[in-house]
Amino acid sequence: MASGHTTCAIAGAGPAGLMLGMLLARAGVDTVVLEKHGDFLRDFRGDTVHASTHQLMVELGLGDTFQKLAHQRIHCLQVVTDDGPHTLADFRRLPGRFPYITFLPQWDFLHFLLEEASRFPNFRLVRNAEVTGVTTAGGRVNGLRYKDADGEQHELRAELTVGADGRRSVVRDSAGMRPQVFGSGMDILWFRLTKEDSDPGGMVGRLSDGRLFVRIERLGHWQGAVAVSKGGYEDLRAKGLDRFRESLATLTPFLAGRLEDDLRTWDDVKVLDVQIDRLRQWWRPGLLCLGDAAHTMSPIMGVGINLALQDAVAAANVLAEPLRDGTLRNEHLMRLQKRRMPPTAATQRIQRFLQTRFLEPWVRGEGKSTTPVVLRVMKRLPPLQGGPARAMAIGLRPEHPVELLR
Repeated sequence: MASGHTTCAIAGAGPAGLMLGMLLARAGVDTVVLEKHGDFLRDFRGDTVHASTHQLMVELGLGDTFQKLAHQRIHCLQVVTDDGPHTLADFRRLPGRFPYITFLPQWDFLHFLLEEASRFPNFRLVRNAEVTGVTTAGGRVNGLRYKDADGEQHELRAELTVGADGRRSVVRDSAGMRPQVFGSGMDILWFRLTKEDSDPGGMVGRLSDGRLFVRIERLGHWQGAVAVSKGGYEDLRAKGLDRFRESLATLTPFLAGRLEDDLRTWDDVKVLDVQIDRLRQWWRPGLLCLGDAAHTMSPIMGVGINLALQDAVAAANVLAEPLRDGTLRNEHLMRLQKRRMPPTAATQRIQRFLQTRFLEPWVRGEGKSTTPVVLRVMKRLPPLQGGPARAMAIGLRPEHPVELLR
């Protein structure tokens, strides 16, 4: 079995893992990121980039380069009911330089972070490295076990091991860390649809008669999402793909002529098992979990990537200096969780409220055609549309890099 050593070993080259790796490398910390796959090309991963992330890139001196990446800007989140359109969030009311949110393919974002991280000789990404568990000694996590593309087993020792390997974290499970699961009564069906020049743009949710269909304008296509009751996908399949296409055409008539070509089989529809969970304790001696490995978010508000990045910045702020100086203690990990737990828990409470009070009853058929009162109030009082915009695009505790990381 081959072995190696580094100061910080990170499992998972997603947004949290690569951002943390890049920031630690900037600060002079030897860092190795292990990624299970050989590339980043996986569809329907979170790709909503919020104003807080744009501001973060500016503070890191990467703003101009980041803005050059091809992305789709969205200035409003609209909801259309049978009574007409309503604005739920108006991002033009945000303070600062970025009165919008953007949709940026996650693989482009990850390549951007990797390119920046690779400028530092103390950063290394190992692809096709499937993490199989943590290693321990004296009651402390001291590294990772992984296998390469040929199945050869390896061990990587580290002063700090980070689990940033997503909602089904092998690191978390291997360390015996079990999240508190809050449950969800809905799933999301994702699919791509053709976009034509004459289509109305933006991000729009269509509510009607117990159905919720969201279309998100992307570069070159629409990303479609349909909310269904938990486990409702099989019932939908049983009714047939023609019935599903007819429902979409009824909700959004301008798509009708292209649905048969875009949705040829059920293989064109991907199911997201909506989860909300959170570790009570994000760390063990020698181990830290971040992003979805610490807290799985609902797709509501599109905050997943941005919270993961905020976790990574906060972690680098707290841990870079003690990692570099060899003075890392459990107190540092405790301090990080104390900072990041409140905004995470509060955001999840908002998501759970929106799901249980509005979305889940609607997809169970209880909403019918009545426009929710909150949408009626916001239409009468447009300044209220800035509140949801700020909660989504800036968040409850945006992080800013300390001088050591700039």
